[in-house]
Amino acid sequence: MLNNFIQVLTIAGSDSDGSAGAQADLKTFMARGVYGMSVLTAAVAGNSYGIHDSVNMSAKFINSQINDIKDDFKVSAFKTGMLSDSEIITTVAKAIADKPFGTFVLDPVIITKHGAMLLEKEAYQTLIDKLFPLADLITPNFYEAKKLSGLALDNKEEIVKAAHKLRNLGPKNIMIKGEHSDDSISEVEDYVLLEDGQSFWISEPFVKTNHINGTGDTLSSCIVAEIAKGKNMEDAIRTAKTFTYNAIKNEIDVGHKYGPINHFIKDDIQ
Repeated sequence: MLNNFIQVLTIAGSDSDGSAGAQADLKTFMARGVYGMSVLTAAVAGNSYGIHDSVNMSAKFINSQINDIKDDFKVSAFKTGMLSDSEIITTVAKAIADKPFGTFVLDPVIITKHGAMLLEKEAYQTLIDKLFPLADLITPNFYEAKKLSGLALDNKEEIVKAAHKLRNLGPKNIMIKGEHSDDSISEVEDYVLLEDGQSFWISEPFVKTNHINGTGDTLSSCIVAEIAKGKNMEDAIRTAKTFTYNAIKNEIDVGHKYGPINHFIKDDIQ
């Protein structure tokens, strides 16, 4: 008898060292017991020392990938990751406008965890205009939330205010990830604003390590997996926060400098 696996999708870039992007998403999907598929938007040549080359997929090829998934599979939830330019963003937005893949988690890959801008001005605005209104959840990091809100985020009150400003851009739910580039902090605390107006803070201990590649990808893809399995938004976010923390805490020795987190962890998270 065939097993009827829950099916999910990532629309993201390929990371050749396996630490982030679609590779991290697919590892997370497998770890959480769902069948993952991928639409590749770009590919990077890199290793634990850094990224050294990259190429974007054509808009036509991205659209073909999405249409092939639409024509055959029943996807319950999906996410987007790196969308490099305005043409790619517009292509994805048009292809998913009819909501073919269920709940949409948008990981807005705009600024690195260290504050470096990844998108040019035109692509940044296109992402906000075309994809934010379609998203059921966005998961900006601390620097992305600062950029999107125009606020300094110096205190909790500003973070709460920022979440409301971000929701005015169209997404139903907001998760602002806490700053974790400062080794002096003891907790990484995220703020979540839900569609119904409820909100909560969620935190895990800060882990001082160079093995943090793919943390944002893992968090968002775990949320996708848990929603596809039937959890509500809050429970999916809480599960993903714990799973990602455990993957960071239980380090693996891969690469010589900035390594991946551990998707092989065995835990009892339900």
